[in-house]
Amino acid sequence: MKQIITKAGYTPLDIEKVRDINKTELEEKKMWREMKIAAVFTVPLLYLAMGPMIGLPLPEFISPDSNLSLFALVQLILTLPVMYVGKHFYTKGFKALFKRLPNMDSLIAIGTSAAVLYSMYATAMIFSGDKHFMHSLYFESAATIITLIKLGKTLEHRSKGKTTAAIEKLIKLQPKRALVQHGEELIEMAVEEIEIGDVVIIKPGSAIPVDGVVIEGESSVDESMLTGESLPVDKQDGSKVVAASMNKHGHMKVKVTSAHDQTVLSNIIHLVEDAQGKKAPIARLADIISGYFVPVVISIAIIAFIGWMIGTGDLEFSLRIFIAILVIACPCALGLATPTAIMVSTGRSAEYGVLIKSGEALEQAHKIETVVLDKTGTITEGKMTVTDVVSNGMDKDKLLYLVASAEQGSEHPIAAAIVNYAKEKLVQLKSVENFKALPGYGLEANLDGQAIKVGNERMMKDLGVMDQLSHEWEQYAQEGKTPIFVVINNQLVGFIAVGDTLKETSKSAILALKEMGIKVAMITGDNKTTAKAIAREVGIDEVRAEVLPEDKSEAVKTFQKNSITAMVGDGINDAPALVQADVGIAIGSGTDVAIEAADVVLIKNDLNDVVTAIKLSRKTIRNIKQNLFWAFFYNIIGIPVAAGLLYLLGGPLLNPMIAAAAMSLSSVSVVSNALRLRNMKI
Repeated sequence: MKQIITKAGYTPLDIEKVRDINKTELEEKKMWREMKIAAVFTVPLLYLAMGPMIGLPLPEFISPDSNLSLFALVQLILTLPVMYVGKHFYTKGFKALFKRLPNMDSLIAIGTSAAVLYSMYATAMIFSGDKHFMHSLYFESAATIITLIKLGKTLEHRSKGKTTAAIEKLIKLQPKRALVQHGEELIEMAVEEIEIGDVVIIKPGSAIPVDGVVIEGESSVDESMLTGESLPVDKQDGSKVVAASMNKHGHMKVKVTSAHDQTVLSNIIHLVEDAQGKKAPIARLADIISGYFVPVVISIAIIAFIGWMIGTGDLEFSLRIFIAILVIACPCALGLATPTAIMVSTGRSAEYGVLIKSGEALEQAHKIETVVLDKTGTITEGKMTVTDVVSNGMDKDKLLYLVASAEQGSEHPIAAAIVNYAKEKLVQLKSVENFKALPGYGLEANLDGQAIKVGNERMMKDLGVMDQLSHEWEQYAQEGKTPIFVVINNQLVGFIAVGDTLKETSKSAILALKEMGIKVAMITGDNKTTAKAIAREVGIDEVRAEVLPEDKSEAVKTFQKNSITAMVGDGINDAPALVQADVGIAIGSGTDVAIEAADVVLIKNDLNDVVTAIKLSRKTIRNIKQNLFWAFFYNIIGIPVAAGLLYLLGGPLLNPMIAAAAMSLSSVSVVSNALRLRNMKI
């Protein structure tokens, strides 16, 4: 078809899977652009409004002493663009208010609207010649609130966009083209064009482009990017292979069993997307409080306005009281209470080697009741090392010398582990002769006149030498180690046990989590014997082994039914589970996909930092609650005063300017309390 199209003078294009990946980026760019616009107008506005109060110089043509009208007008002009880029606060806030579901946006909308409207009234009075209204301009308060909260929302949106990057990395793992056999002809084509039943040729060292079944050839395939397990898997006729796994050294023909958009990798991509879409937003404490606070404030302001109108008949006097109540209730401190504490806390956590990507994750982490751990690369080092050399009559050093010399020619991770172990023991290795890799079995070679065969249990049974060795090796297998048998001149002379060793800190971290009252479980794609052996060693009671990559997120869901759950992992296969969990925690040495999909990243690859992250979260939430208290403390005291309670008793009337000062004082208290987190210790 392509040849015919080309001959006709056209260029055929490969089918591409179209994804709306730019939407998030465009939205984020728009938010940053609006935030910058708000900042550009707010900074000079703040200087203009606050400068004269603290002795900063102003050009004479806009100085309140020489040109009060222009002083007020310039502030209004600087405020309008800020209100425009923050227009969604008003559309959403008033909409929620009219639906009787007031939230944080409602409070922002009411408070800033009140401040701006009263300031516009004051500007009109200044133009009419009343200079007393110079102290009744609150434009900068409204602009500052919008700019600060817009910054917080922009940073929050940025953290949520990380999953898109994770999905993109997953897509890039799958090869774009494959070599397909049609009769005697080999055709290179896009994977999207490959159909179920086609035969694909897999060359040594290439990534497998499709899910399928081997119909010819043998090889070892590295599936670590999907399963997390470091050992390559032997493949022969009838073995299943999955897209994005890496063929090591054999040549295979694979019959396609799944369409390109239904592979294991595609399913993982869909799971990540679905989990991200279904992740319920955390109900902000500030929004909950706003739901009660806004109606109360509005009710008090309206009642006070009506009351003073009836009592005095003075519209301007009653309006000043109405505005003073709304200004003192303005959510500047409320807007700062959470983001300031989170900003300081995430900075402090980074010093501990814990990167927390969003305030949502930090807020949720303090509630964690269950921590689910992946095995390979999380609890264990994720790489094979020699744990034991067991001899059956031969000197151990000589056995190691012969095996490591032979293994130098192999690319297998077990071979690398044996060679590295020999070098650490300062064993001098030699080049071997007649080296031959036997996929699915092991290898054979000649050295110093001796015939060496190194391989698995299957190879030993085929050679008929298993009865030459006691069953001691079975004990090592039960401990989750892999025995590699050694035959010299047709005599089984021993075996080398290779295993994935525990990280030094795993045991202490799991104990610390338990002492905090947190349940610890393990999910792994590894076999049950190995999984249970590791779990016993580190003190984990609940183990789910042989879990397929696409089923890990389902396993996390079962824990979520009964508790707030965190998932800790490092592999691509962990990505759906990391996104599904209430808090996803990635090991810093893990794959880019896992790191992008997670809410928290542990830079030092230390499980003790899971404990650190939870403790940091608990301290931060305590600080936020203190901040919310101080944010409302001044309001609760100031609102009755603003309503004229002291004036009724013969005391002073709260001027809107003093109300704004009280509002500023609450902000100072909140920021000061949040800054204490810089010194917190774990």
